Amino acid sequence: MSTAPVLAPTRGSTVVDSDLKAVNGYAMLAIGLALIALFAWLIPTGFDNNGYALPRVWLLLLAILIVAVATAKGLVILQPNESLVCLLFGSYVGTEHRPGLWWVNPFNSKTKVSRRLQTLESGPLKVNDAAGNPVDIGAVVVWRVEDAAKALLEVGSYADYVKAQSETALRRMASVHPYDEVEAEEAVEQGGHPPMTTVSLRDGGDAIIETLLNEIRTRMAPIGVSVVEARISHLAYSSEIAGAMLRKQAASAVVAARRMVVKGAVSIVEDALRELDQKKLADALDPERKAAMISNLLVVLVGDREVTPVINTGTLYS
Repeated sequence: MSTAPVLAPTRGSTVVDSDLKAVNGYAMLAIGLALIALFAWLIPTGFDNNGYALPRVWLLLLAILIVAVATAKGLVILQPNESLVCLLFGSYVGTEHRPGLWWVNPFNSKTKVSRRLQTLESGPLKVNDAAGNPVDIGAVVVWRVEDAAKALLEVGSYADYVKAQSETALRRMASVHPYDEVEAEEAVEQGGHPPMTTVSLRDGGDAIIETLLNEIRTRMAPIGVSVVEARISHLAYSSEIAGAMLRKQAASAVVAARRMVVKGAVSIVEDALRELDQKKLADALDPERKAAMISNLLVVLVGDREVTPVINTGTLYS
């Protein structure tokens, strides 16, 4: 019913994000176009009057062509909320975050990383809650890459990492909370291990969301991912126990309602006796008649059917 959790890295980060300070791409584009124009202009001068190639001119043309190609290869376009992570022969060089046209070392390996908001739907997952009942739970996580260098270099795939750790955090959160407060109370009354917290998944509200959000943020911090929001999107008992749990909840609701009715009836009887004492009518009733009156009042108030009164025309004493 559950899979082995993906453990978050425990060591310190080995990547420190730094600005790349790329060169203005428009200036380098102009230089590249100028080199191409110079190359085209020098081609006719590469031959003598007899039509033979001049080695020196063609060496110059080759050098111009290489520089023009290198200039074009270093050009890169960045959109808003997009970063460029550069490596030079396996070593981290820096990250460019500014949108626009830029030029970087053509020997750098360049990888673009989106820093836009992304939504992950996790689940529904089948998890045992704190009381041991199987529940189906799902969540929606809104996240974004905050540190592009860490996200790219600390893990093999930061998208897979986010998905795995979100599911792990959701499973852990669900396993330490009962589905509802009734389950928590019954687990304690039956002598079982009490849950780690009495905040229920169904009625926890903001407390449950805050717990889930903090758990996911802790797991995402080592790879430079920021979690903006996390919400429970699905919560229900698993199909194999859903019917039994619904009947159990209905029975609990009936018991609670009857308890409230009895409490109200006792309060009404107390008020009736108090009124009789104030009007000095209680002295006319002996203890047996008073007990009979209390019993009849409770039957009338607590009963869930219409009462048919019985009028006593005699006396209890000869």
